[in-house]
Amino acid sequence: MGVEFFVEMVTTVPPGTSDDEVAEMRARESARAAELAAQGHLRRLWRPPLKPGEWRTWGLFSAAGPDELEAVLASMPLRVWRHDTVTPLTPHPSDPG
Repeated sequence: MGVEFFVEMVTTVPPGTSDDEVAEMRARESARAAELAAQGHLRRLWRPPLKPGEWRTWGLFSAAGPDELEAVLASMPLRVWRHDTVTPLTPHPSDPG
């Protein structure tokens, strides 16, 4: 894996979706996130400050390039309810890492 990507993920649950359906989707998403982390694709997740009713997550992903990242994001169950904004990251000359 070579490139890191910052991804803002905004989820909008369709009207009429039951609480049970949301819970099941979240469970599937959690399991897939664990798999992606084990594979080295999902590096970190953050919960930014949220407005009431907002469902948004920031993630740091690693992939060989944009095509692989798209495959990774598409494999996540919540993607059907989600809009992703992807920002490729490059190292800063003063990065202590």
